[in-house]
Amino acid sequence: MTPPEAPVDGKNQPGDMPPAASVCAPEPLTVLRKRSDFLKAARACRQGTSSMMVQARKRAPDEANGIRVGFTCSKKVGNAVARNRAKRRLREAARAVLPVNGQDGWDYVLIGRAEVTATRPFDLMLADLRYALRKIHGAGT
Repeated sequence: MTPPEAPVDGKNQPGDMPPAASVCAPEPLTVLRKRSDFLKAARACRQGTSSMMVQARKRAPDEANGIRVGFTCSKKVGNAVARNRAKRRLREAARAVLPVNGQDGWDYVLIGRAEVTATRPFDLMLADLRYALRKIHGAGT
């Protein structure tokens, strides 16, 4: 059976094959959900920056695959709107930085800081996260 011909006008028609997934796209980050994972990260390495606190731990080889990340903001950050804004910004920073600067087999927890995480310029947040990862992985833990 031959694949359907491409329409002359270049638009997709019903029954057309979807485009293939990009090979270059990074794997999505796995989000930590269990309290025990957050507690394990809290007992390991930590590095504070101007806009966030980063906790990190190297997992056992049989525990899980890839990079895992969790996000948290206490009520010190502000009301629900401020906490959600801070967590959204942390999620975007993690999506931008961790696939490049994070290491496979590690768990990271990003903790928002009061009045700073929600308002700090985003490029400085990215630089803060890169700095924290350099310090954590440079420590040899």
